[in-house]
Amino acid sequence: MPSPSLVWAGIGLLAASLLTAGCSPTRVVSTLSPTSHLERAPAIAYGTHPRQQLDIYRPNEATAATGSPVVVFFYGGSWQRGDRGKYAFVGSYLADLGVVAVVPDYRVYPEVRFPGFVEDGAAVLAWVEQHIEAFGGDPDQVLVMGHSAGAHIAALLALDERYLLAQGVTRAIPRGLIGLAGPYRFDTDSGRLAEIFAADDGQGDSQPMNFARGDAPPALLLHGENDRVVSAENSRQLFDRLCEAGGTAEVIVYPGVGHMRIAAALAPPLSFAGRSDQDVAAFIARVTGESTDRSAEDVLACGELVSTSAAIESNRLS
Repeated sequence: MPSPSLVWAGIGLLAASLLTAGCSPTRVVSTLSPTSHLERAPAIAYGTHPRQQLDIYRPNEATAATGSPVVVFFYGGSWQRGDRGKYAFVGSYLADLGVVAVVPDYRVYPEVRFPGFVEDGAAVLAWVEQHIEAFGGDPDQVLVMGHSAGAHIAALLALDERYLLAQGVTRAIPRGLIGLAGPYRFDTDSGRLAEIFAADDGQGDSQPMNFARGDAPPALLLHGENDRVVSAENSRQLFDRLCEAGGTAEVIVYPGVGHMRIAAALAPPLSFAGRSDQDVAAFIARVTGESTDRSAEDVLACGELVSTSAAIESNRLS
């Protein structure tokens, strides 16, 4: 049997050709990503609705340790669509880090409006608290992570404590937040967003920016400078607000990177797409105590600027 590295190399070539042809990165990579080296527990119900199901990814029994860190990943889709099956590559990536990965579906518009999808996220964490130890995970070492609308959900779960309190969560409280291209302050007054967020006329409860606090979990906010879907100012401004409140946060804005590429780069076949995989891995290791290494040279952290123009240029992503 070929080694995982050789398998990934071959998949990378095929994925690159498919992406050049204009195929969706998430669909391509999740279709091609091998998972035979992992354990996957699919379609576990955390509620009664058909979309209230989750998949778990973890290293196989030969390598999995008990009490592993847990990362719950919420995908994007404008709060209107999404399929956890398309994000198997994220589960595989996280499991390769020694993490128990939880990738849920959640209810979306028009079945629910805000805050229904955030409440589903809290229900996922309640399920994690009660059951994740059976899958080798530690409910006291849970991080939340999301891309795009999923980053919005993850941020509200990490910053607005009401959702987890309503679910009675006491152990699976996020120890870290990882946001990829997240919308943290946005206009909900017009178009479809006015319908989705109709319950929040004053744009107060739906905006993660409004819940920045000094005792918030450490946050890693990653964004692409070329993101035309969600402006990078969202991550910059949430970072500023968390720092002003006395919190712990890091932000990296990658030159030349767009909205989907920042998530696609988590998959080994698409490592050419960026280095968000490295930065996420390093952050998880620091938050869980596996490493004390400093952040990357071009990260902006609260209280210090660990960056020079030369360092940023040397890490420019093409």
